[in-house]
Amino acid sequence: MVETDVHFPTDINLLYDAVRKSVKLTARLCADYGVSGWRQSEHLLKKLRKQLHFCGKLKHSTSKKAEKQARREQEMKAAHADYLTASVRLVDRVTDSAAVVLRQAAGNAMATATVAAIDHFVADARHQLDLATRRVLKGETIPHDEKLFSIFEKHTEWISKGKAGVAQELGLRVGIVEDQHGFILAHEVMEKIGDIQVAESLLTEAKKRFPDLVSCSFDQGFWSPENQEKLQAIIPMPALRKKGRLSQADRERQESAEFQQARQGHSAVESCINALGNHGLDRCPDCGIDGFTRYVALAITARNIQIIGAELQRRERVHKRRSRKIKAGLPTKRKFPQVA
Repeated sequence: MVETDVHFPTDINLLYDAVRKSVKLTARLCADYGVSGWRQSEHLLKKLRKQLHFCGKLKHSTSKKAEKQARREQEMKAAHADYLTASVRLVDRVTDSAAVVLRQAAGNAMATATVAAIDHFVADARHQLDLATRRVLKGETIPHDEKLFSIFEKHTEWISKGKAGVAQELGLRVGIVEDQHGFILAHEVMEKIGDIQVAESLLTEAKKRFPDLVSCSFDQGFWSPENQEKLQAIIPMPALRKKGRLSQADRERQESAEFQQARQGHSAVESCINALGNHGLDRCPDCGIDGFTRYVALAITARNIQIIGAELQRRERVHKRRSRKIKAGLPTKRKFPQVA
C-alpha cells in the first residue's frame, strides 16, 4: 500500500480546494487581461475558509434528548447551507469571468489553457457541491463509486484493510513478486483493481523475465478458482491457498511437499514490504498517476540496487576477515574442501 500525498478528504474541504484553485486562477487571469471583479479574491477565500472551519467544528449532539439533537442538526444544516451558498456564488462568478476573458483573448493559447484548467476545477467544485447537498441537507448516503478522495490526485483510493489502529489508508495498492534472494522481480500498480485481477499479469511478467521460475507463493487474497487454473498453466507450482472450506483435493494439494516448500519463504515478502516503506515508498510525493507509477518503479529499482550493495558489502567483509586471519597466521575456512 503506497499512500498519495493528500489530506484527509471530506465533501466540504474538497469543495474548498476546488473553489480556491478556480478563484486563484481566475483572479490571476483577469489581472493579466484587465478584467475587473477579483481585487478582493484573497479576502473572499478567507471568508469561505472561516465558514469551512466553522462547519468542521460542529459535531452531532451527544445528548439523549431528542429536541437537543434536532436543534444541533438544524445548526449543522444551516452552517453547511451558508457555506454551500457562498461556494456556489464564487463558482458562478468564476464561470462568468472565465467566459469574459475567453472572448477577449480569443485565439490566445495560454489563456485558453488557463480557462480549461479553471473549467476542470469548476467541474470538481460542482460535483462536490452536489455530494455535500445530498449528504448533509438531504440526508442521502453517497455511493462509494461517486466519491472523490482528492481534487489533485484523482487516482487516490480509500483502502480499508482492517488493520489495528489504521481505519483507512489513502493511496493505491502495489503488487510485487520477490525471489528467494530478496530481489523484486515484477510489480504492478493496482489502480481500480484488486488482488484477484492482478495475479495472472504479475506472474506472467515474472515468468517472462525469468523463465526458470517454477513455483510462487501468493497471499490468500489472490485466490479464485479461475486464478488457480490460469496460474497452473504458467508455472508448475502456484502456491495459492484457497479461501473457505477445503475439499479433499484442495487439502491434498495444500498439504503436499511441493506446496509446503513453496510456502516456506512466503513470510520474507513482509520484510521486503517493510523495507520499501522505510526507504521512501510509504508515501508518494509525485503528482498524477504517471508520477505515481514512475516513483514506485524507481523505488523498487533502488531496493534491488540496495540488495546488490548489501551483498557486495558482505563479501567485502568476508574477504577482509579472511585477509586478517591469513596475515595473523590463523586457519581460515576454505570455500571448497581439499581433495587428497
